[in-house]
Amino acid sequence: MELLAVSAFTACSGYKIIPDDQLAQIFHDAYLTNAYMQEEGIRLDSMNIYEPIFARYGYTTADVQYTIGNFSKRKSARLSEVVEQAIARLDEESKYYDHEVAILDTIDNIARRSMQRVLLSDSVIRITRLRDTSRLRFEVDSIRPGDYTVTFDYRIDSLDRNTQIRTSVWFERSDGRRVNASPSYMAQRRVAQFRREMTADTGIACLKINIYEIRNREPKAPHAMIRNLKVTYMPFAEEAVDSLYRRQLNLKIFADDFCNPVAATHSRALSVDTLGVAAPTGGESR
Repeated sequence: MELLAVSAFTACSGYKIIPDDQLAQIFHDAYLTNAYMQEEGIRLDSMNIYEPIFARYGYTTADVQYTIGNFSKRKSARLSEVVEQAIARLDEESKYYDHEVAILDTIDNIARRSMQRVLLSDSVIRITRLRDTSRLRFEVDSIRPGDYTVTFDYRIDSLDRNTQIRTSVWFERSDGRRVNASPSYMAQRRVAQFRREMTADTGIACLKINIYEIRNREPKAPHAMIRNLKVTYMPFAEEAVDSLYRRQLNLKIFADDFCNPVAATHSRALSVDTLGVAAPTGGESR
């Protein structure tokens, strides 16, 4: 009887009563619209912004206002229950997308770690003469966009009389301009570690390293030891995922329907021959 009464009243009024399930979905969409506009700094000063949402479900602003006002006449439902239904849908979607984002983030990290390469490596370098310092100058060519890390342990012992020693690591463009150059002075008479993380763009030509740079006026004979020198490269996530994808295709882990010939044409994947250790230019190992 209540349904017949509502139908009759709706026919007389000219407005549509929106079913609870659809009204909850309208509230859901309106909430997302609010969140987006607040994020973008857009003022919410008009109900007109919701009209496309209402129209998507076949209703007008007047229908929504009428339906909300009509809740006070209905004994079988409350507006708060519809709102709770909309919130429950938002919560469910939030958990789903959080999970999907977490999966994508994990894939990105796994891909980047899998595609990480050691570009330069040396276990021990000792220097005891001024001319030995040339062995601590390195150049890595064919720089690709991505993240680079330079690490090594060192000790400058008490026989070293140089008081101002620094390490310089920088990128260089094809025109010779330095990028990300920030020298740091080395600790003396104790074991210490050096670490520098840098990001290269497409305009970088090479990476240069000068581990032992004497800055005092009268250079003296050095007495230092460098251990575990390593330069590693990690591509950006897009390139790493593309590379890992192609590698897995070769192993037949992915199904054939994952293959995308268009994407393969424009692939940024790393070739297999770039995964080894590159020979440095300028430095010598002992």
